[in-house]
Amino acid sequence: MDKPKYIYFLGIGGIGMSALARYFHNAAYIVHGYDKTPSPLTNTLEKEGIEISFVDAVSEISKEFLENKDNTLVVYTPAISKDNKILNYFRDNRYSIKKRAEVLGIVTAQTENLSVAGTHGKTTTSCIVATILQYSEKQFSAFLGGISTNLRSNYFYHDGDSEHLSIAEADEFDRSFLHLKPNYAVVTSTDADHLDIYGKKEELERSYRDFCNLLAEEDNLFSAYGNSIMLGGTTYSSTDKNADYHAIIKNQSGKGTHFSISNNLGKESINDLYLNIPGMHNLENAIGATLMTLKAGVSLDAVRNGLANFKGIKRRFEYVLENENIIYIDDYAHHPSELRAIISSVRELYPNKNITAVFQPHLFSRTQDFMDDFAAELSKLDDLLLVPIYPAREQPIAGVTSESILKKITLSSAVCLKKEVVLDELKKRNIEVLLTLGAGDIDRLVLPIKEQYGN
Repeated sequence: MDKPKYIYFLGIGGIGMSALARYFHNAAYIVHGYDKTPSPLTNTLEKEGIEISFVDAVSEISKEFLENKDNTLVVYTPAISKDNKILNYFRDNRYSIKKRAEVLGIVTAQTENLSVAGTHGKTTTSCIVATILQYSEKQFSAFLGGISTNLRSNYFYHDGDSEHLSIAEADEFDRSFLHLKPNYAVVTSTDADHLDIYGKKEELERSYRDFCNLLAEEDNLFSAYGNSIMLGGTTYSSTDKNADYHAIIKNQSGKGTHFSISNNLGKESINDLYLNIPGMHNLENAIGATLMTLKAGVSLDAVRNGLANFKGIKRRFEYVLENENIIYIDDYAHHPSELRAIISSVRELYPNKNITAVFQPHLFSRTQDFMDDFAAELSKLDDLLLVPIYPAREQPIAGVTSESILKKITLSSAVCLKKEVVLDELKKRNIEVLLTLGAGDIDRLVLPIKEQYGN
């Protein structure tokens, strides 16, 4: 993109928005932005030299953006309120305005694109892909939906001696992924979600089929075998041997898994692989990443090195503490399927330990749509602390609260409480394995909990 010179991000603190902001800042564009509240991510962006305002007022817009309308692009996220004063100023004055997904599509269309879609698992899978490419000779840019521990960022550029590749999370929210032009794609899951946007599961499934149809070659599509709809392409699984490709596990522990990938296609097995993080769901993500990168021309040595050295992602099965007194894991899980994956994996790793979770539901609409499923998965814990629903972009829905989930949970020890008293409540309980779960601002508890139990 030669034009514009100035780019203003509304909602710059979002994980997808900040990756794009970093891309343009690194490319010497003048990048400013607005967000509702400061966060560790906005703090990092400011340290990198990006100017950010947390006041929704036209007076906060820098003079250079006001005086260079024709050279300014405004990028916004659907999470921004329609009443936002800065957004409405730009609209009223006919600035060039695009959604984040449109801009990501424009940027990645200039590259050979590897996209990862799925209602869950796409962040881990795309970060594994990026780590594999980091060990290759490929030139690539990565736009990630989480902070990769290996890359230390949600945006990464690596120079190389090949055609420029890009890695993008293909977000189904608001049908954003239909703006992409993928050359290769992985679909990790198609569970019902975002029904506030789609209305019904069938519409979500239709959107995934539309995304897969963006690929020029069906052989470049890899889809998890457990998907609820048939998308075509090549299937894979960590457990089901009916899939085109499936795992043969040699041994596994709380640290990782030694495995091979066998197939039903008459091809040679992919042997001697080690994934440096635990969990069967992570193993499945690694298989999808392996198949796509090999298809894109990445060497098997790069795959082996990437998997063996993958250190995970902030808030995805992240070990915060592990000592003789406590095991503390933080995870972004906010959908019933994600809760099932994390709870079952932790139970498999620590079968004789008491598992306690602090869970923050995300969105009133999601809580309403999956109330019974949330209750069923959370009832598989030994102990549970429920905090109020994180609303994000939504207004409350009558009768939809954390207390309404609690009424359906079978654990006698489960309680609802305010986030501010979680630390005190944990002191009253026998904590062996602790999980903090959710996609809202529950991550603000991670450091205080770490400090409470770190000694």
